[in-house]
Parts: sequence; C-alpha cells; structure tokens
Amino acid sequence: MRSVLVCDDEPIIRMSLKNKLKELGFDEIRECGDGEQAVTTALATLPDVVILDVSMPKKDGIAAAREIRQRLKVPIILLTACCDAETVRRAKESGIGGFLTKPFREQDLWPAIELACAHADEVETLKEEVEDLKETLESRKVIEKAKGALMRSQGLSEPEAFRRMQKLAMDKRKSMRQIAEAILLTES
Repeated sequence: MRSVLVCDDEPIIRMSLKNKLKELGFDEIRECGDGEQAVTTALATLPDVVILDVSMPKKDGIAAAREIRQRLKVPIILLTACCDAETVRRAKESGIGGFLTKPFREQDLWPAIELACAHADEVETLKEEVEDLKETLESRKVIEKAKGALMRSQGLSEPEAFRRMQKLAMDKRKSMRQIAEAILLTES
C-alpha cells in the first residue's frame, strides 16, 4: 500500500492531484488545506510521500516541511506558483526532495515523486553510513586508549597489547570496544 498526503489550500488542486495519484497507484490519499493540518496529519498517518503547496494559511509549506522532516523520514514535494531563489534556498534547507510549479502538468507528477523518493532514500542511507562511521571511529579511539594503557601498565608492545585485547574479547565473547572500556575503567 502506498500513501500520500496532499496539502493545498485550493480544493480544485487537491482534487486534481488526488485523481492523478489514484491513477499512479496510491491507495491511501489524505488531504488538508493548511500547513498546520499538514504537520498534524503527516505525524498521525505517516504517509509515504507528502505534497505541499508553498503558500497556505496558518503555516507555509516550507515551514510545514521543515517540521515534518524533523520528525519523519518522508520525501516531500513542494507545489509552487513562484519558484524564486529565496523559495529554492528555503526549500533546500528544509529537506524538500522535489518541486512542481503550478500549473503543473500531470506527466510531471510521477517523475517528481520518484526522484523525491530516491533522494530521500539516498539521504537516509548516507545518514546511516555517517553514524556507522562515527561509531567505528569512536570505538577505535577507545581501543587505542586502552591499548596505550596496557602498554604503560604492563610494559607490552603495541602488537602484544592488541593481541591481549583480542584474546580477552574472544574468551569473554565481548566486542573489542567493550574490552577496551573495561580496561580503561580498571586503569583509572
């Protein structure tokens, strides 16, 4: 099942989008008419894609997108009648994955959705890789500190200290980082 949230203050635009989205295979299409409702509905329903108009009452689409992207990993497409440099700058900062200018052509909807989804997937993959690399780097720092502590306290060479930590990790069925943290605790 694929779901989408369409938010535009013009009912005729929402109806047009809704019809085209049904043709494209979206089963669940929710709609609303202002930015505050967009945030509330997105957080409550967790759509696969969000399509937001820029100019809406209560909260503009870019502000709504920023709020949604802070809490959900969902691709967002912006509908706009005016595509000026300031709008593009704000959209980039808010994590917008695609643009459709009004009046949009129906044949432009599918590529905008596909590109926004691909972009969102790529960004999430990169974020996960960055977190993994940070964790690996932090583990290496702890392991290096523990290795240095063993070298100082027991007069071991670097390879000997590392092998001792490896053996302890295998014998105790713990990660190298867990062993390193335990060594640092006992050394302090």
